[in-house]
Amino acid sequence: MKRINVQRTKALLKVFAVLVPLLLNGFSIAAASTEQLPGVSRNEVAAAPAPAVDAAHGAVAAPEEEKAGDVIMHHILNNREFAFPPFGSVELPEIKLGGFDISITKHVVMLWVVSAILLVIFSIVGAKYKKMTPSQAPKGLVNAMEALVEFIRTDVAKANIGKDYEKYLTYLLTVFFFILLCNLMGLVPYGATATGNINVTLTLATFTFFLTQIAALKAHGIKGYLAHLTGGTHPALWIIMIPIEFIGLFTKPVALTIRLFANMTAGHIVILSLIFISFILKSYIVAVVMSVPFSIFIYLLELFVAFLQAFIFTMLSALFIGLASAHEGHDEHEAGVASH
Repeated sequence: MKRINVQRTKALLKVFAVLVPLLLNGFSIAAASTEQLPGVSRNEVAAAPAPAVDAAHGAVAAPEEEKAGDVIMHHILNNREFAFPPFGSVELPEIKLGGFDISITKHVVMLWVVSAILLVIFSIVGAKYKKMTPSQAPKGLVNAMEALVEFIRTDVAKANIGKDYEKYLTYLLTVFFFILLCNLMGLVPYGATATGNINVTLTLATFTFFLTQIAALKAHGIKGYLAHLTGGTHPALWIIMIPIEFIGLFTKPVALTIRLFANMTAGHIVILSLIFISFILKSYIVAVVMSVPFSIFIYLLELFVAFLQAFIFTMLSALFIGLASAHEGHDEHEAGVASH
């Protein structure tokens, strides 16, 4: 019996040891909140109704509170403030012309930076290629660029477009390196992901759309282009097929737009959310065990996704151009000639 009583006493002591600090902590927070109210005495706070105290406390605390979601969205969304914590921020100029807002934003700046970096890189690579002799092998940056260019030329452009792929190779190489560097710049400190802006991805997809239609018109002519909208079906089915084929022309660029935008935005949201978990819970254990390791893993995954999304956008663009310019029955004709 004595042993049981001793165990009960220990259990009660443990409960009190947990409850007392919580009660004292709550009391101290309440006392501190009353002290922080400007121009309000303790007696007035005690006599004031609860809603009035809450309203006064909210008026003081509201400016100091900053939600994690607001910080994440501020980092992801486009704006005219380029933040460099803890050094401050730079306010970009606001420009309005003829009722249109053409202000310079951080994503616009990143587009300029990416374009400048690409010009510098390929100027250096081109200059080194001119100095090389036929017996010399490329090294370093030149070797890396040659490998990527050869990959896009052989495995993307030539494999998906086929004949006359050289006409579209310049565009495909430009799109690939531009998207790749935009994706990578978003992972650099103080950088921003321009491809996380749906306006940028929509513009790139629009270029692919017009280039696809031009390729189709060159390959088939206006008559063949319009005949493609019928799907090769009986005239009785044209009322169904023509709207479907017409809508299909626009679903391809929409898919390119959403895929690139969603993948690049989602990665940053996941990384920032994992980091903020430790701040929300105010726990070093959560930061060491979960936030930091998982954030590093997602960051490394983002590096892979940066290359993957650039490749997918370029590959699908080449595929759409190849499908638009392909001649029906061309493969069957070549197969018949080979059999003879």
